[in-house]
Amino acid sequence: MRGVCLVEMKSISAIAILAASLLSAAAQTNVVETNTAARVMSLQDCFAEALKHNLDVQIQAYTPKLALYDLYSSYGGYDPTFNLSGKHDYNVTPGGGFNQFSTNAIPARTTKTDSFSSDIGGTLPTGLQYDFSGTVADTTSSGNPESTGGQIGVTLTQPLLKNFWTDNNRLSISVAKNRLKYSEQTLRQQLITTVTAVENAYYELIYARENVKVQQEALELAQKQYGDDQQRVQVGSLAPLDVQQDEAQVAQSRANLIGAQFTLANDQNTLKSLLTDNYAQWHDVEIAPSATMEAVRQLFDVQDSWSKGLTQRPDMIQSKLDVEQQGFNLKYSFNQLFPELDLTGSYGFNGQGREYSDAIGQVNQGNAPFYTVGAQLSVPLSNIKARNSYKGTKATQQQVLLKLKQLEQNVMVDIDNAVKQAQSAWESVQATHEARIYAEAALDAEEKKYAVGKSTTFTVLQLQNNLTAARSQEIRSLANYNEALTNLAQQEGSTLERRQIDFKVK
Repeated sequence: MRGVCLVEMKSISAIAILAASLLSAAAQTNVVETNTAARVMSLQDCFAEALKHNLDVQIQAYTPKLALYDLYSSYGGYDPTFNLSGKHDYNVTPGGGFNQFSTNAIPARTTKTDSFSSDIGGTLPTGLQYDFSGTVADTTSSGNPESTGGQIGVTLTQPLLKNFWTDNNRLSISVAKNRLKYSEQTLRQQLITTVTAVENAYYELIYARENVKVQQEALELAQKQYGDDQQRVQVGSLAPLDVQQDEAQVAQSRANLIGAQFTLANDQNTLKSLLTDNYAQWHDVEIAPSATMEAVRQLFDVQDSWSKGLTQRPDMIQSKLDVEQQGFNLKYSFNQLFPELDLTGSYGFNGQGREYSDAIGQVNQGNAPFYTVGAQLSVPLSNIKARNSYKGTKATQQQVLLKLKQLEQNVMVDIDNAVKQAQSAWESVQATHEARIYAEAALDAEEKKYAVGKSTTFTVLQLQNNLTAARSQEIRSLANYNEALTNLAQQEGSTLERRQIDFKVK
């Protein structure tokens, strides 16, 4: 049968698809007469188109980018904050009463103050909180000379218990890094899904094209039988009623061909939809696979496949990342159980004078320092929220671990089923190949008997149907075997490596 061959190899690493020599455009497009232009494509050509233009891939490609932006934004907790303020105070203290040393009433007092302050504060990755500040104020009070004062200094607060090992900022960054890795596996999973879909669609297209050829040959065979029997009727060696069986066979073969052509058109569209983000450009293009389906025997090692699946599958990696993320949450919840014990300190310089320049100049001289050193302890008496939050986080971690274990078991079952499916598909390839050979031999023998009048039209037509079914089943089994290998690679998470597709997220 054209385009179908059976090969047996002992190499474990043998791949189910081998490149074949390109057929001429006329031979490739001989399946269906259309007005479309043929485009010969290898499987690798299809992969290249899909990785560039597949819409699902393009959509998922944004997932790591969005996760990266989330990671960058999580560092915003360490952004320093600059504050600047200024105000004018006016205060009149009413007079009244008498000074014991004077008979005059105490006069009213008017106070005017212009003050300015600024500071830069933030938090370091160690949890240390800092605040660099400076203030200056000019005060004018009736009956008193104008005075100006100011200071500049730094205040530090370092947690020693709660928020020492981790805090909200460090938790957010750790989780964001974790989710970035998670998003990369989401994209990798989409690539595996797309490549698998393209590969299966490619095999289905080959099958559909070959099946159309099979149905064409069946129609030609039925038409030949019909023509030969008409001649037999004319010479009187065959009853006219027997020709009606031939006519029914021709009609049925034509219907089968139409159905096969429709399937081919659908499979063309399925593959096109995976390769492009602009279907209109591909509508009038007929994809002509450059390869033929071959069955290369592959030896299976369930233990090796399990090892690949448990370490390479994107969903397995994501599940392990979920466990890691929950570890971050547990660490944070545990640290929140402790009381707040903060070491505090400040240091700076004061300035005083009649003018701004006097106060600022004294600050610059640094001859009027100040400092504080201390500690601050805050103990929640019941700590109900923190204790129950920790218990809930711990329970969630156990749940996530069980989900990981469940997924591991499901992966092993999926791989085991995929291996058995591939083994069964290989045996089916062998069986259908032999069945097709036997069907050809049986029809040939029956036609020879029919030629000498020792058989009937009904028997010949039945054997023709058997041959057509055997040919179709043979190419169907070849497609099933190749698709079974593709499915096994998907279950192992080794699709990209198998097809030598380099996965990197920039």
